[in-house]
Amino acid sequence: MHDRSIAVFGSLNVDLVTRLEHFPHPGETVAARSFAMYPGGKGANQAVACGRLGSAVSMYGALGTDVLAERLRASLGGAGVDASAVAAIDGVATGTANIWVDDAAENMIAIAAGANGRVDADYVDRHAEALGRASYLLLQLEVPLATLAHLLRRLPDSGGPRVVLDPAPARSLEALPLERVWMITPNEHELATLTGLPTEGVDHIRRAASVLRERTRIRRVLTKAGARGAYLLDDDGFEELPGFAVEAVDTTAAGDAFNGALASALAEPSEGTDTLAAAVRFAHAAAAITVTRPGAQPSMASRSEVERFLAGQQGRPDGRPGGQHEETRHPERPPE
Repeated sequence: MHDRSIAVFGSLNVDLVTRLEHFPHPGETVAARSFAMYPGGKGANQAVACGRLGSAVSMYGALGTDVLAERLRASLGGAGVDASAVAAIDGVATGTANIWVDDAAENMIAIAAGANGRVDADYVDRHAEALGRASYLLLQLEVPLATLAHLLRRLPDSGGPRVVLDPAPARSLEALPLERVWMITPNEHELATLTGLPTEGVDHIRRAASVLRERTRIRRVLTKAGARGAYLLDDDGFEELPGFAVEAVDTTAAGDAFNGALASALAEPSEGTDTLAAAVRFAHAAAAITVTRPGAQPSMASRSEVERFLAGQQGRPDGRPGGQHEETRHPERPPE
């Protein structure tokens, strides 16, 4: 039997954010506009997103024993995330992500795994029972793939959590037992990397998602495309789910905000989030709020903020910057 909680198994980083007018070319030096440190890491970001929305969420991963670890534990605790299972590893640095953000709010990221690379099968075994009781389990690819594979094999065959895999940073998934994954959520760039196919338009995304679904046998492929929305391919066909256009300040944690909010809406359905399409709309709103603020975890929205945002979209005819959430289903076509 599982409970109503969400488990997040993944990375914890401190983000070192440098803001620039434009990204430097090789050999070029540019003057930075500013520098800041924020708690981040795809796993911790998704956990904080869930916690800010009021969900019962637990974080699983590893930190060093340095001052950066203290920042991350404080951020998790402040969002109501249960971090009691997060390991502290002596002699290893806490993970960091060096992030450049330009004036167009685009970003480039380089990650030093640190303690995230020490999350191993023994750690999974110590927490397998608790992980198996969650209603939803969120995974990403910033911890060793061998560890994720072991975790997926340790989960109950039935009755355990619905696993949502965020394939970021994108890399080969062949080592993972993907039959245990309930949904995969690439963005359009990750979908292109995973399939080797273009994803510039809706038709391209539909074909690439079909190929990814056929290769992985994951029944639900949800492709994130920022303000344009998301595209769901499942047993019922292909559905376009519009997003919300806002004035972006920093897109760094938008995908993490989306995944956390999606899990929150699905784990604790209420009026307005009681279908998958409605949960995606809720997630779009959380992500839209996030990109209007700097930093990763500090930018995550509360449930009341998301509800106010959605209330403000009612009656807008065109969906830009918001609007009625219109669903469009297309019969699934086999890849060419």
